[in-house]
Amino acid sequence: MPFIHRSLLAAAAIAALPFAAQAQVTVKDAWVRATVPQQQATGAFMQIQAAKDSKLVSASSPLTNAVEVHEMAMQDNVMRMRQVPAVELPAGKAVDLKPGGYHVMLMNLRQQVKEGDTVPITLVFEGKDGKRESVQVQAPVRPLNATAAPAAHGAHKH
Repeated sequence: MPFIHRSLLAAAAIAALPFAAQAQVTVKDAWVRATVPQQQATGAFMQIQAAKDSKLVSASSPLTNAVEVHEMAMQDNVMRMRQVPAVELPAGKAVDLKPGGYHVMLMNLRQQVKEGDTVPITLVFEGKDGKRESVQVQAPVRPLNATAAPAAHGAHKH
C-alpha cells in the first residue's frame, strides 16, 4: 500500500508539472491607440506580470513587419523614444507598458487602426533559463486621445 500511495503521489506531481509550467506570464488590459489616415505608427499598451523573473524580448503583429519594444524617457531635458532590447519583469511584480513609458511600437502600418478594431499581437518572453514563451493578445483599439501621451509620440518617423 505505501508503494502504491507513493506512486500515485508521484504521478499526481508529474501530471501537475505541465500545468504549472504554463501561464508563467499574464497580460491584462492590453490596448492599441487608434491612428489617423496615413499615420505609420502606433503604440500598444498593457500590464504584464510574470511568475518568475523574465523579460519581454520581442513582439509581432500581422498589421506590420516592424514591431519593436520601446521606452519613452527624459534625456537631456527632452522626452525621447528609443528601442530597448528587453523589458525586465521581476517575479510577481506587475509592469505597466503605458504611454510615456515602456510600450510596444507598431511601425510601417499597412492600414489605419480604427477605434473598435482588435489588433492581434504576439509577445515573446524569455526566462532566466533562456527558454522563450509566446503569449497571444487581442488588443482592442481605443480612441486617439485615450490615456494621453506626449503629442509628438505618434508622429515619430523610424
